[in-house]
Amino acid sequence: MAQIFPKWTNEAPRRILVGAIIFLNAIVFAVWYFFSPEFLDVGYAPEQPIPFSHTVHAGQLGLDCQYCHTQVTESKIANIPATQTCMNCHTQILTDSEDLALVRESWDTGEPIEWIRVHMLPDYAYFNHAAHVNVGVGCESCHGRVDRMDVVYQAEPLSMSWCLDCHREPEKHVRPVDEITTMGYVAENQLELGRELVAKHNIDAPTYCQSCHY
Repeated sequence: MAQIFPKWTNEAPRRILVGAIIFLNAIVFAVWYFFSPEFLDVGYAPEQPIPFSHTVHAGQLGLDCQYCHTQVTESKIANIPATQTCMNCHTQILTDSEDLALVRESWDTGEPIEWIRVHMLPDYAYFNHAAHVNVGVGCESCHGRVDRMDVVYQAEPLSMSWCLDCHREPEKHVRPVDEITTMGYVAENQLELGRELVAKHNIDAPTYCQSCHY
């Protein structure tokens, strides 16, 4: 009696199974990578209402981060500077610049400038700037070399795994507190110095869920 189905159909179930496994793994990988903060968030650079250049202010002029972000050692947030801070200089420098028209308008009316936030954590994640910078976590560790950014962008993923890497091995990242705003800081022996600073500041970075999610 002649066979109804050709011989190759005997391999069809196995091929379908192998193909399904490969396809599902490809989907998992695509979601894991293309929906991750490393892919979606790193490089985010919104257009701000005023073309403020950190390259000029923090780089060429050497302004310390804390001149504008005054509350980083005291507050959980890094405050956006008030218009008064801008006008400390710009009442005398570039007083007629079109780029600064909105700053002058804000100064005259008292209405704050609506800057667009660059670094955003989910509402369910808690982060305290003061707790980090006061034990030697430098600004550039999270924000990158802002002194080289004409337009500030997100340099790091700020993902949970990225945070945990630092919490598990803080000695690789901490620096002397008086160097937190130094851009391009490099220690002669980071691990040795880091271990000393971890002991000095009694750093015991938590890795349990409730430390950041509660």
